Amino acid sequence: MSMAAFAGSGDDGAYPNSVLGKAQLLLRAFESGAVHLRLAELSRRSGVPKASAYRLAQELVQWGLLERSGDSYQLGMRMFELGQRVPVSAVLRRVARPLLTDLFAATRAAIHLAVLDGGHVLYVEKVVGEANIHTHSRVGGRLPASCTATGKVLLATCPDREERLHLLALTGLPRLTPRSVASVEDLRQQLAVVQEHGYAVEMEEILLGFGSIAVPILGAEGTVVASVSATAPTARLVTRLLPELRSSAAAVSRALTN
Repeated sequence: MSMAAFAGSGDDGAYPNSVLGKAQLLLRAFESGAVHLRLAELSRRSGVPKASAYRLAQELVQWGLLERSGDSYQLGMRMFELGQRVPVSAVLRRVARPLLTDLFAATRAAIHLAVLDGGHVLYVEKVVGEANIHTHSRVGGRLPASCTATGKVLLATCPDREERLHLLALTGLPRLTPRSVASVEDLRQQLAVVQEHGYAVEMEEILLGFGSIAVPILGAEGTVVASVSATAPTARLVTRLLPELRSSAAAVSRALTN
């Protein structure tokens, strides 16, 4: 699926005519987790014609938002620098990091902190040990919200859930493994269960052999601002991690609102 399919997240979905709009599409081509993209792939994923993609990519390189790596492009350090200044990300990471580190020490599971970004979750923090080999996520990276535990929590609690599900019905659900949720109707039923129970579980929807469990983090007036999850091999029965996960999420919520 090309990134052009998601270009309308939060707007009317029309292909942008402005230079800034097209530059946004180029940057969003990296949302799937790709680190290096050649020009042809950058054009295909963004939906921007190759000639225009080349000209814009050169300008983005000059601005530091992209960098050249051989015959490929990658996100530039300027993107990282700007991201560190985003208030929500900065506050969440500062408040949550010590508590998530304690959660990792107690569970030895990979701990993720994520927010909703269109049809994806954006990881703003990750705590793992040297023995962890979870290569499917990284800080600043994105994964489909439909098949992640954090995404299911955030979709289940967002006020415009039906609008987001409608968009996913138009674009189709990305499937990272054979166990990823296959239809919007199945996802809708899952979200109803998540809303009822207050947590979400995914088993091998992102990476075969691993599962995740996630709970919401509340901000002011009880609104859900993020989700925290624990990822571990399926043999560990990740549901056993729920008490520790809920305790840490409540501690982060208190820290955010105090």
